Amino acid sequence: MTNSPLTVVPATPEDVAALVRRAQQEALTITVVSGGHGPWSRDVPDGMRIDLTELADIRVEGATVHIGGGATWGAVATALTDAGLAISSGDTASVGVGGLTLGGGIGWMVRSWGLAADQLIGVQLVTAAGEIVEATADENAELLWALKGGGGNFGIVTRFDFAAHHLSGIAYGEYVIGGDAAAVLRTTRDLMRTAPRELTVTYMDVPAMDPSAPAGARLAAVWAGDDADALRTSLAPVAALEGTEAAVTTPAYREILLEMPVPEAGEDAAAPPGFLGGNGLFAELDDDLIDRLVAFRGAYPASVVFLRSLGGAFADVPQETTPFPARSATWFVMAGGFDIPGMIDDDTRAAILAHWREIESGRLAEYGNFADTERPAAVPGMFSTEALKRLRAVKAEWDPHNVFRRNHNIVA
Repeated sequence: MTNSPLTVVPATPEDVAALVRRAQQEALTITVVSGGHGPWSRDVPDGMRIDLTELADIRVEGATVHIGGGATWGAVATALTDAGLAISSGDTASVGVGGLTLGGGIGWMVRSWGLAADQLIGVQLVTAAGEIVEATADENAELLWALKGGGGNFGIVTRFDFAAHHLSGIAYGEYVIGGDAAAVLRTTRDLMRTAPRELTVTYMDVPAMDPSAPAGARLAAVWAGDDADALRTSLAPVAALEGTEAAVTTPAYREILLEMPVPEAGEDAAAPPGFLGGNGLFAELDDDLIDRLVAFRGAYPASVVFLRSLGGAFADVPQETTPFPARSATWFVMAGGFDIPGMIDDDTRAAILAHWREIESGRLAEYGNFADTERPAAVPGMFSTEALKRLRAVKAEWDPHNVFRRNHNIVA
């Protein structure tokens, strides 16, 4: 075992297969990197780090899109815009297709088209045995099921096949919230209960961090289609609230994705601060939850609250169709404080965690893509009991020795 990771950049699926066999021969722990957002891409203490950057081809065949396992959503958005197509995907250009999809993938079009994983119709995958296989509805169907939210537990996906959607454009609105945050959240919740599925909204309240995420509370909304009037009409109750100000209107889906970058950190950059909090899929955004979230943000200056509406196409998918939990959830919620050295003490850390535990007590499940540490005990909370049992059976068949374990690990 090496003291620092051996980073390798395969150029073909056959290269990936050879590396998997080599890693096992040399007893090297495998870490797979695609995109660079997850903790396993930046925290690789040893073993073999397989970087899929070179496997990033994007090929469009009608409404089917074949995407290499190392591609990022920004490149996909650029390629698909020219074809008048789109996939419900990540919010940020540098998010990897692989990690987002394997964890489910809640994006701007989640109410219109569901999760990224819901649009996955096939994969090419390198197994723990170092073999290349295909998984579709007709071939290795149970493996494909597991990959629609079960994470990177079952192999290395070298190609994703998606059913894309025709999209001529979008309407986008962004509102700066300068008034009562609780009133905004209640109004937004109420209108989303009957909103057309073309509408998805995100609420974010953050401290000053960087130019791509200005401080304060904002409500952003995307309409799947270029009907700006429909977007404005749907959000009129929010726009009418005191202290709410319209900030941006942009027509291009590609621009929305590409204008929300995550700053790249250089090799000598300081490690990001710890995050004290978590996330959850909630059945309802009730008044009690709203009050807790607003109080949380107000109590801790270096904290963030993030919400995204669900329902619509997300809820249409029968629970057993994918491993992804809580299809009955209507909101995704994240809240936490940044553990910045010198800014908070032990008492504040304890208070933040206690406050978060009160919030999470009402969640249906945790969303693994927003859980950035390896916590084996938390894995059962990311799936239903039935799905976890089924995932363990797939793991036993395809990776009985747990070769792929640097993830939210499912053990056979």
